[in-house]
Amino acid sequence: MKTLKILSVCGSGTVTSSMVANKVKDMLKERGYSSTTVESNPNGVETNLDAGGFDLIVFTSPLKKKDYGIPVINAIALITGMGEEEFEEELDAFVENL
Repeated sequence: MKTLKILSVCGSGTVTSSMVANKVKDMLKERGYSSTTVESNPNGVETNLDAGGFDLIVFTSPLKKKDYGIPVINAIALITGMGEEEFEEELDAFVENL
């Protein structure tokens, strides 16, 4: 089984991104996937992506670009609790395309 590598982005790259990363890891585990996460702030996205190997970006703060060459999902619903079903639908669509 491939381990998915997720970049989780929030304003400071610490607390919120860690919280989102853990929720996404749990959701992926429920779907039968293992994953690792790296937390970042928006300024560190490209540097992290240059290191390579990321499969998905989840974010709660605006990103500098729209296209990073990998799927990107807005994860603010995981913080607010509003729209979690839509987030899970997007995550499921990502998993289906693996």
